[in-house]
Amino acid sequence: QVQLKESGGGWVQAGGSLTLACEVSENIFDFNYMGWGRQVPGTQRELVATITVGEREHYADSVKGRFTISKDGATNTVYLQMSGLRSEDTAVYYCNAHRARYDWWGQGTQVTVSS
Repeated sequence: QVQLKESGGGWVQAGGSLTLACEVSENIFDFNYMGWGRQVPGTQRELVATITVGEREHYADSVKGRFTISKDGATNTVYLQMSGLRSEDTAVYYCNAHRARYDWWGQGTQVTVSS
């Protein structure tokens, strides 16, 4: 069973920065892509950033230019650098691993942006 463990969430003022980390129990290059999603209670989870095994990045329009996804194969860790944070970025952020037809998600870490 793939295990994903997020860390780095917390409280930050609007305009500030935060970096999330996701430790993965398997070789991250064995997945088609790694990603970060977020969810606000009562809404669907939104995938906001992905990075493929070939290092191709994709971002949701809502975070483009402000968030950066990266990965470290030596430690099997995926990062999400967030800057220019806004109150609407407040959510639980989840790490995602995708392989073939399967998706795995971590337990999530809360990010709260105060305006």
